[in-house]
Amino acid sequence: MPFPFHINILDLLLKGVAIGILVSAPMGPVGVLCVQRTLNKGRWFGFVTGIGACVSDFIYALITGLGMSFVMDFISNSHYRYILQISASIILMIFGIYSFRSNPMKKVHVSNRGTKGSLIHNCITAFLVTFSNPLIIMLMMGLFAQFAFIIPNHPVEMCAGYIGIIGGAMLWWYGLTWLVDKIRAVFDTNGIQIINKVVGSIVIVMSIIVLIGTVFNLYTLPTINY
Repeated sequence: MPFPFHINILDLLLKGVAIGILVSAPMGPVGVLCVQRTLNKGRWFGFVTGIGACVSDFIYALITGLGMSFVMDFISNSHYRYILQISASIILMIFGIYSFRSNPMKKVHVSNRGTKGSLIHNCITAFLVTFSNPLIIMLMMGLFAQFAFIIPNHPVEMCAGYIGIIGGAMLWWYGLTWLVDKIRAVFDTNGIQIINKVVGSIVIVMSIIVLIGTVFNLYTLPTINY
């Protein structure tokens, strides 16, 4: 059966961009690594660090999407979908609080020493750092659920969505390295914590709004029939 609503490729693309930015924005170890390399090695070394993280996030996005596609029959039920939305909101809120309170500088040793290495080497090491944290799947599950991102049996639309995730992530890393490079004279470790607090606040507010809307039935996700 067809979807009871028109599938807008642009809409799914923009959702992917938003997911890509929200997944990349919190300043964990790879974020600190990106800033460190931008300051010590140059902007493009920082940017390829972000690309490495982007590749890892894309792989986890595919895994998350594949896993959620298998349970679409389960969540097509309005009651189960309601539970999923509530759970996703709570997951996002916890993540936002963690991001707001976290100080990744305590876990990452920042050094000005050492050789630059090649761009490919910097990219691969960033990929390995990001890929070593599979908990990112929990964040993606929450975002996929809240954005109603998974649309079974529509490969063209889903490809557009995944392209959006890549584009959003790369947009974030490009913007971050540009900003750090421009203000390198005044950027310090406090800047990393400020970014985390801003991102955490945005995620917390968004999750609270969605949670209230779900509990009081102020909005509903479109019913998916296929």
